Amino acid sequence: MSASEIVNKVWNYAHVLRDDGVGYGDYVEQITYLIFLKMADEREKGNQGTKVPEGYAWADLVKLDGDDLELQYRHTLEALAKEGGMLGTIFRKAQNKIQDPAKLERLIKLIEKEKWTTLPADVKGEIYEGLLERNAQDVKGGAGQYFTPRPLIQAMVEVMQPKATDTVADPACGTGGFLLAAHDYMAEQASSKKDQRHLKENALRGTDIVDSVVRLCAMNLYLHGIGSDECPIESRDALAKEVGDKDRVNMVLANPPFGKKSSITVISETTGKAEKEKLTYERTDFWATTSNKQLNFVQHIANMLKIDGKAAVVVPDNVLFEGGAGETVRKTLLERNDVHTLLRLPTGIFYAQGVKANVIFFDSKPASKTAWTKKLWIYDFRTNVHMTLKTKKLVKSDFDEFIECYKTEDRDKRRETKKIDRWKSFTYDELIARDKTNLDIFWLKDDSLEDTENLPAPDVLAQEIVEQLEAALEEFRNVEEALAVTEK
Repeated sequence: MSASEIVNKVWNYAHVLRDDGVGYGDYVEQITYLIFLKMADEREKGNQGTKVPEGYAWADLVKLDGDDLELQYRHTLEALAKEGGMLGTIFRKAQNKIQDPAKLERLIKLIEKEKWTTLPADVKGEIYEGLLERNAQDVKGGAGQYFTPRPLIQAMVEVMQPKATDTVADPACGTGGFLLAAHDYMAEQASSKKDQRHLKENALRGTDIVDSVVRLCAMNLYLHGIGSDECPIESRDALAKEVGDKDRVNMVLANPPFGKKSSITVISETTGKAEKEKLTYERTDFWATTSNKQLNFVQHIANMLKIDGKAAVVVPDNVLFEGGAGETVRKTLLERNDVHTLLRLPTGIFYAQGVKANVIFFDSKPASKTAWTKKLWIYDFRTNVHMTLKTKKLVKSDFDEFIECYKTEDRDKRRETKKIDRWKSFTYDELIARDKTNLDIFWLKDDSLEDTENLPAPDVLAQEIVEQLEAALEEFRNVEEALAVTEK
């Protein structure tokens, strides 16, 4: 049975549970627990892999049915959540969301039929990635915010070229897309046993603030053969603490969360009610104090890099033009790092609608009296590009021209040509002279504004309208939040 057939088989059962109130995200979580237990059972028979404590193994589940099965499953999740390492990470705060014992038994039998350890790592990974993508398509559940389009990830990794000896991190790792793509690229170069061990145990680091997402990421890496008894993924707020020397890495690949500004829930001393309060991070290694989490992630990622380390970060448009702290962050980033490339992404490629995003590429540099950024090259892949998640999906080949322009092997060979009008450079002096060091730069004519004959197809246009309305609503929410703070 192929990976896609297994995905379809396992996913079709999600619809049955959906009728019982089990959301797709909860379903993927339960699949995660059960596949892990089945694999651990198979590996233990071969004297390898993570050992599950006695009394809570797969064999203790498959022999039961009815209420006894539900009780055993619940106790298993509770017990394994108390363990350390990879086991504890995957079962962290685990709960049984399948209350019907008959449906739980059916799901267990579904997984029992497959022998997971005999499947190659890339096939197991493909199955799980397929489940994660199906989950990301559940827009109502909001899971799409953790899922970066795989063609974009592949293009970013291809131009970044992580080495087998590198340490690669993602401080907002989601389900692990960047880490896995980097691993696959590095694996092709890891010829020695030393490199292969480094790649398996030490090369990748990830953090995420959402427990359930950390669980999915840990399992994703585990199925790809990454990690040992210790898990390379942590569940914590990456922005909460300053970066120490031991935390610095060679490369960061990330798509930090978009959306509302950072906030925490507090109990009002006057009303006694729970209220949202904007969250700012007072860090001495930050260049500006702000509640804008995207700007905070840009600062954090810049601090994560070793000297000559490299970063590729997906950011929304507001990072390019927002004033105040945004201007400070952009100026400091240009001065202290070599910000050499900006890729402007088309709308319609993310599961979260209305997102207008870009990728900033920069290299970390030592302290200097002059700015490290000499020239910023921008590839405009947004103007006159119409993408949707269904009728015109993003594919890897869409980035071929950008990858060619990037000139990874020798960036000094970059050139502007009349043939490629999407590729243009701006000097440091030109950027600094712009109002608020605004990097929200366009130069191509938008055909849809002037030529009605070139309008996209109705379904594409409808999708774009929905995305623009979503973006407008998000802006209104930000204004509403700002007004609420002012009134206080």
